[in-house]
Amino acid sequence: MEQAPWTHTTVLLNEAIEALLNKPQDPPGVGEPADGAYVDATFGRGGHTRLLLSRLSPRGRVTAFDKDPAAIAEAQTLTDPRFAIRHQGFRHLHELPPASADGLLMDLGVSSPQIDDPTRGFSFRFDGPLDMRMDTTRGQSVAQWLATAETKAIAEVIRDYGEERFAGPIAKAIVARRQERGPVSSTAELAQLVADTVKTREPGQNPATRTFQALRIFINAELEELQEALEASLDVLQPGGRLVVISFHSLEDRIVKQFIAQHSREVYDRRAPFAAPKPMKLRALDRIKPSAAEVAANPRARSAIMRVAVRTTA
Repeated sequence: MEQAPWTHTTVLLNEAIEALLNKPQDPPGVGEPADGAYVDATFGRGGHTRLLLSRLSPRGRVTAFDKDPAAIAEAQTLTDPRFAIRHQGFRHLHELPPASADGLLMDLGVSSPQIDDPTRGFSFRFDGPLDMRMDTTRGQSVAQWLATAETKAIAEVIRDYGEERFAGPIAKAIVARRQERGPVSSTAELAQLVADTVKTREPGQNPATRTFQALRIFINAELEELQEALEASLDVLQPGGRLVVISFHSLEDRIVKQFIAQHSREVYDRRAPFAAPKPMKLRALDRIKPSAAEVAANPRARSAIMRVAVRTTA
């Protein structure tokens, strides 16, 4: 029986595009399409990009980034001449010309097709190879890293990126299993090993949730890439340009929140107390969560937080 295609429901779809354009959706036939150049830093399956293109005039354009080959294949089905895709992670945003974007969107979630495809190894709900790479054409898989990593390194990753209080016992169990029977190579094996090690967990949460999150974030250097992309946004956005970031867990949101706060205040040089302060580069505008109706229709939206800021004119 042929596998049905995996589908993806874009979170905060309309809210993100309205924030990016600084313009609510007009009724059909009312209002002018927007001009300008926009960046979808995480194309995924193209939900945000498609809606954005529908709201732009013939003079508008969208440049998208993604490092997942499946996302690139999906992007290549878009024949709109206003659209261009780059097979790169969004840490490469700095390669765009300075002040070239009227708006920049980052949707940091893992797409449903990535989670639901067992061959990608992102989920403990399906048995598959323990991979978890966003870009399957390069880099080390989780299985390859766990095959040689020391107990201390494994524990640090699971604790720091998964906020897992049982990181030490889990790391010891992974290494003990490797020494006794060979390295863990499948998602089911890892999930069972964690379940056997973690005896207590929050109600309704699989014991392996935090471990899988931590290993995925680590193997893809997600937090480091996010920090680089945020820094690049200050150069890429033109004055008045919007920064819209949707995050799905506390580590990401904390980085985004602190970044916006850091650049939303004037900076004084203590060595030159009478000098004019360096002007702020961003102004925080909004923090938006999915509606109850969206969460009911798409439970994966429940942890999403969207933060919006504008590049100042200074």
